[in-house]
Amino acid sequence: MNQNDMLAGLLAQAKLAGADLVTLRAIVEEASELGAQRMLSSIGLDDARASQDMSELRELLRAWRDAKASARTAAIGWIVRGLCALLLLGIAVRLGATELLK
Repeated sequence: MNQNDMLAGLLAQAKLAGADLVTLRAIVEEASELGAQRMLSSIGLDDARASQDMSELRELLRAWRDAKASARTAAIGWIVRGLCALLLLGIAVRLGATELLK
């Protein structure tokens, strides 16, 4: 008996039995299982390589996050260095260092 047959049988049982709580829970479980299998099949993750594919995707996502964090850290570092350079330039101008260049 496949998943579709199981779900159809449970629905028929629910109709005949007046749908008690156990039957309704079984229907929900079977429908959830069938829906999950259909979803995995539709995105191509229903084969034996699915777990390996997911592991590779997780590694790729982790690498992307690490690269993004490194880029952010580098950008902040360059901004801070630029602001410090501007501050030093402002201090030099304020103290009259431009007089030395003339």
